[in-house]
Amino acid sequence: MNTVYFDNAATTQIRDEVINCMSDVMKINYGNASSTHSYGRQSKALIESSRKRIASHFNVSAAEIVFTSGGTEADNLVLRSAVRDLGVTEIITSKIEHHAILHTVDELKKEFNISIQYVNVDTYGDIDLTHLAEVLQSTHKQLVTLMHVNNEIGNKLDIIKVAHLCKANNALFHSDTVQSVGHYRLDLETIPIDYLAASAHKFHGPKGVGFAFLRKNSGLRASIFGGEQERGLRAGTESIHNIVGMDEALQMAYDNLQKESAYILDIKSYFINQIKATFPQVRFNGQSGNLENSTYTLVNVCLPIASEKAGLLQFQLDLKGIACSKGSACQSGSAQSSHVLTEILDEDHLQRPSVRFSFSRYNTKADVDYVIEVLKEFIE
Repeated sequence: MNTVYFDNAATTQIRDEVINCMSDVMKINYGNASSTHSYGRQSKALIESSRKRIASHFNVSAAEIVFTSGGTEADNLVLRSAVRDLGVTEIITSKIEHHAILHTVDELKKEFNISIQYVNVDTYGDIDLTHLAEVLQSTHKQLVTLMHVNNEIGNKLDIIKVAHLCKANNALFHSDTVQSVGHYRLDLETIPIDYLAASAHKFHGPKGVGFAFLRKNSGLRASIFGGEQERGLRAGTESIHNIVGMDEALQMAYDNLQKESAYILDIKSYFINQIKATFPQVRFNGQSGNLENSTYTLVNVCLPIASEKAGLLQFQLDLKGIACSKGSACQSGSAQSSHVLTEILDEDHLQRPSVRFSFSRYNTKADVDYVIEVLKEFIE
């Protein structure tokens, strides 16, 4: 049986070079980075070298990078501290954000009675920037949190325009860039973003590690307490092999970005053409079928399948060795529809199966051909 992994928006295969790098660190650099002896100093040096190199990709200082367990923790660190420590009383977001944002904002409303404003989203899943400009006209101390690339439908936010809009209105701006870091370059010296979140396992790095960018003199404070690691912003013994692995994965992602992004875009374009030719009634959710307005890494398709047959589709794909997703991996096992698709699709299309196929450098056009053949067998 063939196997095809088309769920790269959920997580990616770790590069061999990253595994080798991490293995060397685990064998040799096992000292606690907080220890003052030579073993500890060697580990500390590795961490700071990785911090400096990661910062260089974004044109920021090393002191502005804080290592976390991943994107969710980075999001929580920013949002919770902004409300608790900076006096933010209103958060502006959208209903198609990742649950790391939406659930955190809901909790902050319960705890601190903050106001939440949801920016309008059109039927293509694009943020209404005119409406954003309107809700920014407020006497509240505001923080805007909007993701750069939507993890389900692939829409790209005009992050530069939003950043400048927030700055012009004295609002803080945070972006969940988990789906874009390693896939797009962000010059944070010129883009006035205050905070962002990233996760290594989305760009062929290890799971369980990520980072937050916190603009210098941000005023944010820790949400996890204990030791003084990460300049007191994130207590806990550092996972050195994961940090070094993330650094290596990000370096390789950007070193190979032009070549690999072109290769993956070609896979996506081929997928779009093949599925349209095979199923003329297929619908692309959000902007995912538009090569200009969506990320090159994924498509989200609504398939012309009767509702009574729809429930078996993902099960059948799995039986055929095809890994894909109906939405965010964080929602696996949930019987509920995707909150993103619920926001942008009409009732008729919500009754049909929508599937996210997401691609990486490890995929081929032969993978696409196999998936199309399996879908054809099932649908016909």
